[in-house]
Amino acid sequence: MLSQLTVTFGFFAFILIAVYWVNRAIRLFEDLISDGQTALVFLEFTALALPNVILLVLPVAGFVSAIYVANRLISESEMVVMQSAGHSTNRIMVPALIFGLGIFVLMSALSHLLVPISRTALADREGELSQDVTTQFLKAGRFVHPSSKLTIFVREFSETGELRDILLKDERNEKVQTIYTANRAFLIKSETGPRLVMLSGQTQSLNRVNNRLSLVTFKELTYDLSALIPEKKQRYVDMRELSTSALLRADPADLERTRSTPAKFKSQAHGRFSKPLLGLILPMIGVAVMLVGGFNRMGVSRQVVAGAVIIILVQLLFNAGENAAISDPDLWAMIYLPIVFALALLAGLLFLAGRPALFSRRRRAAL
Repeated sequence: MLSQLTVTFGFFAFILIAVYWVNRAIRLFEDLISDGQTALVFLEFTALALPNVILLVLPVAGFVSAIYVANRLISESEMVVMQSAGHSTNRIMVPALIFGLGIFVLMSALSHLLVPISRTALADREGELSQDVTTQFLKAGRFVHPSSKLTIFVREFSETGELRDILLKDERNEKVQTIYTANRAFLIKSETGPRLVMLSGQTQSLNRVNNRLSLVTFKELTYDLSALIPEKKQRYVDMRELSTSALLRADPADLERTRSTPAKFKSQAHGRFSKPLLGLILPMIGVAVMLVGGFNRMGVSRQVVAGAVIIILVQLLFNAGENAAISDPDLWAMIYLPIVFALALLAGLLFLAGRPALFSRRRRAAL
């Protein structure tokens, strides 16, 4: 039973991650490609977003796989054989408990370690791209206007990063309009900012005061691009990037750089503990709800519907508890409300599953 749970969990987790990732990747692909980014940057961004996606789908995948495996065991009469052989409900639940513990460990590693690290790396990478001159202002085969008085055109980029057939029109000086043309150019970094080094070109300067045109041919000319890049502002850190210990401490410095509150910090920290606990309990609820009612030739459609209702209720309770904890710091324990509800529900389901005679008497009375 444990092996079936593991294999089925891998299948459902892969499907759910793929569905969620495709929906997210389409928007991300459009944004990055329209900005001139390569496929490698797209893959890098999607890889950094995957830990959070996996964390979201693991509890659902565990719950669905538990219902699927229990349903198959019941439909193939294997569950009836186990119960007839003397296996109690508690013993049948042992594989589900071990399976849930595996999900708990996986989600704990993601929640406390991998997700904060990936969020930090993703935010840093986005900051780097926002400062990338090539990404923002240089598009092959297009006229780009970084400002109303500046125009840049590049015919193509070579594989080595060389810019070929470049035109740069600078009208920032009200008295002089200058057009730079060059056969080749390179971008270099300096302490003061990026610079464009143009080779084998010409400048055409029009003096608007006396309408005189000056032509200058050059072998090499350096143009300062630092004025095109906006000043790098202080990045406000998302509190989800912080470690769990930092969230629990809620230092004033962290609160300032995240523009958050102690209540949100505490809610985020305890949420990292409650989500893995749900990953532990939900698979057990999935198996337990399928055992309620005993064997029925009409199938277990009622149990499947009940399972769907349960997971919706748990998610609603989780959202309600999280909102309550954020609104009132004294209500931080509300974040564990779905855990308490799930444990009480599991206890009730196990009680009913261990007494199938209750349902058989009701069915006989109905007949």
